[in-house]
Amino acid sequence: MSFELRRAQRLGGASLLLLGAAAIPALAQDKPASTEIPAVTVTAPSPIVRRAVVPTRNPGRPTRTARARSHERTTDTTPAASTPAAPQQGVLPVVTNQFATVTVVPNEEIRREGGGQLGDLLFSKPGITGSSFAPGASSRPIIRGLDVNRVGIVENGTNSGGASDLGEDHFVPIDPLATNQVEVVRGPAALRYGSTSIGGVVSATNNRIPDALPNCGAQPFQSFGLPVKAPLAGAATSPCVTAETRSAFSSVDRGVESGVLLDTGGGNFAFHADVYGRNTTDYSIPSYPYLTDQTRPVANGRQPNSATRSDGASIGGSYFFQGGYIGAAITQNDALYHIPGIDGADHNTRIDGHQTKINVKGEYHPDAAAIEIVRFWAGATDYRHNEIGLADPADPNTDGVRQTFTNKEQEIRTEVQLMPFNARFAEVTTALGFQVGHQELSAPSPDNPGTLFNGLWDPNNSTRVAGYAFNEFKFTDATRAQIAGRIEHVELHGTTPDFPADFLPDGTPQAGIGRNPSFTPKSGSIGLLQDLPGGMVGSITAQYVERAPKAAELFSRGAHDATATFDIGNPNLGIETAKSVEVGLRKATGPFRFEATVYYRHFNNFIYRRLTGVMCDDDFASCGAPGAEVNQAVYSQRDANFRGGEFQSQLDVGAFQGGIWGIENQFDVVRATFTDGTNVPRIPPVRLGGGVFWRDDNWLARINLLHAFAQNNVAVIAETPTAGYNLLKAEVSYKTKLNPNAFGAREMLLGLVGNNLLNENIRNSVSYTKDEVLMPGIGVRAFANFKF
Repeated sequence: MSFELRRAQRLGGASLLLLGAAAIPALAQDKPASTEIPAVTVTAPSPIVRRAVVPTRNPGRPTRTARARSHERTTDTTPAASTPAAPQQGVLPVVTNQFATVTVVPNEEIRREGGGQLGDLLFSKPGITGSSFAPGASSRPIIRGLDVNRVGIVENGTNSGGASDLGEDHFVPIDPLATNQVEVVRGPAALRYGSTSIGGVVSATNNRIPDALPNCGAQPFQSFGLPVKAPLAGAATSPCVTAETRSAFSSVDRGVESGVLLDTGGGNFAFHADVYGRNTTDYSIPSYPYLTDQTRPVANGRQPNSATRSDGASIGGSYFFQGGYIGAAITQNDALYHIPGIDGADHNTRIDGHQTKINVKGEYHPDAAAIEIVRFWAGATDYRHNEIGLADPADPNTDGVRQTFTNKEQEIRTEVQLMPFNARFAEVTTALGFQVGHQELSAPSPDNPGTLFNGLWDPNNSTRVAGYAFNEFKFTDATRAQIAGRIEHVELHGTTPDFPADFLPDGTPQAGIGRNPSFTPKSGSIGLLQDLPGGMVGSITAQYVERAPKAAELFSRGAHDATATFDIGNPNLGIETAKSVEVGLRKATGPFRFEATVYYRHFNNFIYRRLTGVMCDDDFASCGAPGAEVNQAVYSQRDANFRGGEFQSQLDVGAFQGGIWGIENQFDVVRATFTDGTNVPRIPPVRLGGGVFWRDDNWLARINLLHAFAQNNVAVIAETPTAGYNLLKAEVSYKTKLNPNAFGAREMLLGLVGNNLLNENIRNSVSYTKDEVLMPGIGVRAFANFKF
């Protein structure tokens, strides 16, 4: 693309933003059309769920179940009257009834945005980005500069169960194609999921375990004391079936994706099934990707070794009974994807991953004076992936498995929410939770059979037992407070690394020995939520969170082929402590909607992977040798400070052509330093963006420019600065109801999305391979969604 064209594109995007801003005074006098903003349903933030009264068959005396449940969903939901969802596409959802920021990505936005990984889907959200190790294939969410062992990822209330926290090259086994909603939870509510969620929790939900009978388009009614989404006439026995298809094509990687979801039910039973798949080739890039080596071939303007393939399927069902339900699902996730970068391309590195997951969850409303609701979740995961590549890049016959990762994980979590009681000074609601988890990890390498150096670590296992309590105080309708606490006990069993003499200060070699460290981290939080004039809500929270080291941080001792690092664990690591304060101001109603947050977090004994600048090959003896190829990385601890803030807003400026047009903007910043003033490695840059939109009942059109500033605040050793970039996106979509008799489908959503329309060189500063991997160039994504 010529310089003149690129310059014109930049000026065109900037001019559009300036025109939108300049039009505000002229059009602010036009009253936007009245927009009804219904409540959005969030599922992850808190174990305390306040539910609305719903109609029953006997309006004179509603049952306890009817008082406790919403007619739209029957479990694990938190209706928020002040939390808007889009009556038309594109309305910014702002959650105002939680004690810290909750980012919600509703179903329609997921369909429009696409993305093969949660990190891709959330890449541009304020305060969030993705690791982008292999764009489209392995990208884990990063929240406020924190990743892996400080960001939890759950699906339908239980751990995702993959190995993405053990290596940035590992995929997250939750596909947005089969997901209905994603929530990013920060602050005190993360204590519900464990101390490994200091940074926050990314929660994906779908209907694999149905919590209501399917809706075939008629009015809801009560059956067996429970709300049922089915027609009134004969619904208790007549089956009802709904289906949905999701498909898309993307030009940048010649990608094709498709999914089918089926829900059916009748009487006391509901069932769900889904199947999906996607396939992409090497994606297009704007220019030569390798900053460190200009001699390597790059064919057809594409990022070498970046093709992907993934698929999955699930089947589940639920049984509804008086006062509750119980359900289960089994899910299979498979992925085969290549790892871009110099080493990945030379060795044709790819990962072949498979996960089988079984989940169970349920809910019961006992007819008791003290207990309002009991919920439980259980999950078991069997995960395995092979890292495949050439042992000798010059010999294709050496292709084979270089490393294997396995993760067998089980988890059970139970919560009891007590009936609210009047403590005179406030209405008090308490929820108590209990959680147990067990994990077995291994990472053998066929390259070193029968040796002490057989893989990244020897088989190890860990057990976690935890209890937590949340107490909410409703002083008035406008003033609420929360006090929460968690205590857990962690036991790990593994083998420490073999340390050679020249690696230890006293010069004495240390043989690997079995170690059984245990930790008892304790955490607590306090928060205040206050309604303010003008429909605004303010919040302030303080947290103290302790985190125990994980097995990879303690026991690693070898080369990790896909990440090109030689990881060295530290068996002497202690508990990591984070002390945080967060202040927020949010507004969810009216033509101007926004959320603003500032925070400060101090870590004692912050655990991080420190690149030493030494290069290694397969063992300690190779470290520092000429020609060694992978970076030595040692798990270390230092005190650190994180501070930053996020802002996003949306303004309905005025009526235009039967719809509403407006402007939106966002900003986020995180600054992370150790106490000596040096920089914490791999921190996202400052980002500033804005755009204009137009919407009506059916159409949404939007153009948005996100500018990421250069990241020059890098670690002292083995981290390079990252140039800034401009990410220009545009989209148009159309949603409408259809006549099933004429079209077969009852609802349709179609659209086009243009990504990186300036065809900028985009490098993600948090990626280990940013100097070798460019993000995808200019591309168009066409999508179609039909409901039957």
